[in-house]
Amino acid sequence: MTERQPTTCMRCAVGCGYLQEAAADDRRIVDVSGDPDHPATGGLNCQRGVDETENPGEERLTQPLIRRGGSLRPTDWDTALGVVATRLIEAIRESPDNVAVLGSGQQTNEAAYALGKLARGGFGTRHYDANTTLCMASAVAAYSQAFGSDGPPPTYDDVPMADTHVVWGANPAVAHPVLYSWIANSAAAGDGELIVVDPVETRTAADADVHVRPDPGTDLALARAVLARVVDTGAVDERFIDNHTDGYAETVESLPSVTDAAATAGVPVERVRDIADALVADTLVYWGMGVNQSIQGTGTARAIIDLCLATGNMGPGTGPFSLTGQANSMGNRVCASKRTWPGHRPFDDSAARRAVADAWDVPLGRLPDSPGPGFVRIIDELARDNVDVCWTVATNPVAGMPDAGHVERALDDAFLIVQDAFRSDTIEHADVVLPAATWGESEGTTTNMERRVSRVTAAADPPEGVRQDIDIIAAIGNRIHPGLFDDPPLAPAAVFDEIRELTVGSTADLSGVSYDRLADELAVRWPAPTAEAEGGYRYYDDGDWSFDTDSGRAQFSTVAHSEVPEPVDGEYPITLTTGRADGVYNTGVRTRDDDGVDVPTARVHPETIARHLEAFDRGETVITSRRSSVRVEVSPNDDIPPGMIWLPIHNGAINELTLSAVDPDSAEPNLKQCAVRISAPDRRRTHDRELVASE
Repeated sequence: MTERQPTTCMRCAVGCGYLQEAAADDRRIVDVSGDPDHPATGGLNCQRGVDETENPGEERLTQPLIRRGGSLRPTDWDTALGVVATRLIEAIRESPDNVAVLGSGQQTNEAAYALGKLARGGFGTRHYDANTTLCMASAVAAYSQAFGSDGPPPTYDDVPMADTHVVWGANPAVAHPVLYSWIANSAAAGDGELIVVDPVETRTAADADVHVRPDPGTDLALARAVLARVVDTGAVDERFIDNHTDGYAETVESLPSVTDAAATAGVPVERVRDIADALVADTLVYWGMGVNQSIQGTGTARAIIDLCLATGNMGPGTGPFSLTGQANSMGNRVCASKRTWPGHRPFDDSAARRAVADAWDVPLGRLPDSPGPGFVRIIDELARDNVDVCWTVATNPVAGMPDAGHVERALDDAFLIVQDAFRSDTIEHADVVLPAATWGESEGTTTNMERRVSRVTAAADPPEGVRQDIDIIAAIGNRIHPGLFDDPPLAPAAVFDEIRELTVGSTADLSGVSYDRLADELAVRWPAPTAEAEGGYRYYDDGDWSFDTDSGRAQFSTVAHSEVPEPVDGEYPITLTTGRADGVYNTGVRTRDDDGVDVPTARVHPETIARHLEAFDRGETVITSRRSSVRVEVSPNDDIPPGMIWLPIHNGAINELTLSAVDPDSAEPNLKQCAVRISAPDRRRTHDRELVASE
């Protein structure tokens, strides 16, 4: 046995500190447990995170693959990298935007930074994004508009201090179990209260003191109804509003009546009153994908922030707290040069652009003039043949993106490079596959949802033939622009020092965080401008407030609810929504059935089943949207409202049904609501993806 090493779980964004131990030959991890010294989680952990750290599972990629004669065949690294570099150079000669790069919230800070450096400074492409845009972009846009910069004001320290906990469009009991244990314990103490806003009775909602069930896609109407109730009853914090905010009068003028907005949301007025009345106590409002994944995601997140501003629920033990999905979504936003330059520096800021070009030693004119159209619209550009080469890193767009059939066709039309640790749905469409190390085999840092940076360490060696993400990126970059990176293998600490230098003086300053400091303290929250500093509650200093807006004051909003992008009608009379299943994460690559039979299970209310009995055969039905059809098994379930179908997000077939409409501010897709119909399976067809409804 080897010495136990501290590390950070990379399953979700809670950022649990672990101790991991490798076998004597360093070929596998044999033991994982919570680290009681870790400042974020103090030794707590969830079993799935432990299991996936100890046993990566699923089919590992262990050698480069190249498509020959219609099939992927093994090759050597020199050949694979040579083909990749040649195709990239040919595409860039035509236009930098002829290359698309799609990264991930599963990368370390260092790998995400290196990929952004290559995409923006090496290729100069606008067509670069990460799958964090599929989960967190609406929250990011809302924070930036309201407070002037990205990132939640509260930290984990605020959870036990709150009296009321409002969980809106999220299921942390399943998605973030360690964080949820703190929420549940705080809500159960004294006069605490847990309110859950979700159309479905999730595991989190089952614990709630009050469960409010809006119709899918109407969360903005509900939030504005609650704010109207707060205003009507005079339960506003006039002192905070007058001293620290702008735009309150315009917001009040724009509000609908409580009755009308509640009716739009499909919620009784009594439930609106329950939420509004609870906000009198010290309140944390958490939200997740049920809010963000909507064409009104940014507006809804802004309305939730408005509720906190209006009721004075800002400061320790209170405030708006978005629940980040992927392990390093926060770090990706700080480091990766996607929507902003490192440190959240504005993309169009001339001084920031010059600093980045100088740090990377690249011509200023090579940097793209726009952050690009976002993940979903990049796929549209591929489909229009405006992009010839696409490179995906630690992401599975064929399973994780809306209108997945469209995604498959778009990727089939491009030269597709896939860099990943596991055999995913997207790999089946690849022209070149580059095998990468997974967590437990990788060195670097990650940043959890409360802005805490911590180390990710390698206790075991990756399989022979597998390379680190950061080294693959550097090898490709140096073949195209020699000297862009040091010769691989790269030292992650040196790359992190580059990041630190670029964030000096920014709103997400990492300059006071070093590998040596992390070795001593294990985790440090940004902003940390000195070796002794650590971020706490944002914008607040011992009673004084200062926001990163031009006026130094927080901004209210006036966005009103609009119609859902795909309402039900006579042809498609049922609403489809999606959510996480217990014990599964992301696109489920690590947790799929070993026998290869992976028919999704739909949860349907018995009343809906009774209303459509002719559509069911031997416990199965076919769900059809305007985009595709999928055969599913059916589980009768009272937790799902009548007229709705719930499907898990983790099965690759599900997103063949979903809609690619996006939020205009965040470019995040409307994954939580679309219109479908159901019909009986045609038993003459057996392939899930080809099976169609019998008419």
